[in-house]
Amino acid sequence: MPKGARVIELVPRVGDFVGKDEPLFQLHGAAAQISDRDLQGTVIFGSERTLEQDPLFAPRILVDIAIKALSAAINDPTTAVLAIDQLHQAAPPRRPARLRTDYVRESLRRNKSDFPQARWNDFVQLAFTEIGSAAPAMSKSLARLRAMIINLQNTLPVERHPALQQEAELLDRTIEKLYPFPEDLALARIPDTQGLGGSTETPIAQRVA
Repeated sequence: MPKGARVIELVPRVGDFVGKDEPLFQLHGAAAQISDRDLQGTVIFGSERTLEQDPLFAPRILVDIAIKALSAAINDPTTAVLAIDQLHQAAPPRRPARLRTDYVRESLRRNKSDFPQARWNDFVQLAFTEIGSAAPAMSKSLARLRAMIINLQNTLPVERHPALQQEAELLDRTIEKLYPFPEDLALARIPDTQGLGGSTETPIAQRVA
């Protein structure tokens, strides 16, 4: 580290619970001279996670709704599909790399800063993994997830495709376990934007409301 350099490391990630007396920052080099008051002024505390500051909180709520709807106690696949619709809408925009956390770096712009960030892979894993695991056999939520993957692959830059491809492969392996008969397996592999079942000859990219 160059002499006089100031490196500030934010320990918790946006949305983390921070208990009393837990560290907020790790200071390196000349950053140790920064006052606690100045550092604390760069962090906003609240009683709970917020949709405005936490980029993964809204997707987390939608995933919770979907997996609750897919539970054996409720068994409401339509609600699960509607939750996936909103997850699709909540997918980060075309910009690759990080989600919206630039304001943290701006507030610490005079120092070299390092802080945990929500990234694209975090969103993809959150959106697909738990719902895919919770979906019961013959659930059309799996077909809706496949339609979402295909649409995002067709509309987002190639930098974001590897995480989506991994989820597509996991989805294939999931349905192979769920459907022992080849006819059911072939039907389950058909993407479905509405979760209604059946197939259509119209490509997803050409369907309109």
